Amino acid sequence: MTHPQIVALLVLVAVVAALIWGKVRSDIVALSGAAVLLATQTIRPVEVQGAFASPAIIALASLFVIAYAMELSGLLGLLIRGAVRLCARLGALGVWIVIGISGAASAFLNNTPIVVLAAPVVRDVADSMGLSPKRFLIPLSYVTILGGACTLIGTSTNLLVNDMARNAGQPGFGMFEATPVALIVAVVGGLYLLLFGGRLLTQEDDHVVGEAPLKAKSATGDDPDIFPLDRPFKPLQAFASLGVFVLVVLVAALGITPIAASAFSGAVALVLMRVISAEDAYKGLRPEILLLIAGMVVIGLSLEVTGLAALATNTLVGWVNSLGPLLALALLYGVTLFLTEMLSNAAVAVLLTPVAVALAESLGVNPRPFLVAIMMAASAAFATPFGYQTNVLVFQLGRYSYMDFVRIGVPLNLLTWLVGVAVIPLFFPF
Repeated sequence: MTHPQIVALLVLVAVVAALIWGKVRSDIVALSGAAVLLATQTIRPVEVQGAFASPAIIALASLFVIAYAMELSGLLGLLIRGAVRLCARLGALGVWIVIGISGAASAFLNNTPIVVLAAPVVRDVADSMGLSPKRFLIPLSYVTILGGACTLIGTSTNLLVNDMARNAGQPGFGMFEATPVALIVAVVGGLYLLLFGGRLLTQEDDHVVGEAPLKAKSATGDDPDIFPLDRPFKPLQAFASLGVFVLVVLVAALGITPIAASAFSGAVALVLMRVISAEDAYKGLRPEILLLIAGMVVIGLSLEVTGLAALATNTLVGWVNSLGPLLALALLYGVTLFLTEMLSNAAVAVLLTPVAVALAESLGVNPRPFLVAIMMAASAAFATPFGYQTNVLVFQLGRYSYMDFVRIGVPLNLLTWLVGVAVIPLFFPF
């Protein structure tokens, strides 16, 4: 191994160890790794600059601003409250309908604000019907994760895989190119949660007579550290932000401009129209996510630039070649599932996308199914409460134990793994 390869490997190991340790913020860990690579001249400043200005970062930042404008307008809260009023009379089925609506919305909007708004509502509706909120809050998080994988913009994972694949010389993904696979996985996962989720979670506080319900906050959410106060509905701002968002998606879906360009134009338009102030636009950027992704992109680039990724792939290919493309796909999906429980989805997407492309090329098959496998698996953090931000939110609100996530999440991981590997080749042949 060369000196740059050794440095890149040591930085990677240190970053992974720090992320698993979990005592330092993940964005600080990623940026520290990038700083070491830059200081040791393992990568050049121009490559770092390219990472921070990548299309995925621009698209995500712009979409965060648009989503925040919709949140400030009170639109998201209005939709969720309306869905609850419509479905509450249906009992437990009504709660599941709200969860399904939240999952559908997550295909186009970041799922964190959706869960922030929907979780206290789902909890309070469950309490009012004498049902345990624990039966519904973990499924709410999981369904929004599954829904987010259904479009290119639904999750940062898909945007990052698309970005890294283009850097590796592959054509970019369309807005709905991976939707058929993701939708099937989401439907199967949703049915599992509907039919078995409640039974696998603690139900001992259902219909308990004489005991006070959970110390539920109001549906408007009165804990500002976790759930923001409900926003008053502002019709003009709501319809303007929704219209801009629909236009952004439509322009990108038709291939008129890339998603980064359309989203950036939409975010700027909202500021110019004074739908959202410049100050609020900056507040909505969520820099901790953007900087985490940028730092991990730099680390991923170091693996490519130094040749470390090619070295690791060549070593892997020696025994994977004998497995055939389907088993290689299953192995890659499984490795991605395992790593995403320990690392961030951004880190896994950045690290494994170049490996997926090289692996497919060494097998002489189309890289597309391998890239879709990473899109599906890198977001599937179901087995721990800390693998995904929405899991952390419901973990706190529902007063779950760690094993609650293991009990319901591990079977869901295995199920989506099986379905994903079976379905991907049908839409993306080798």
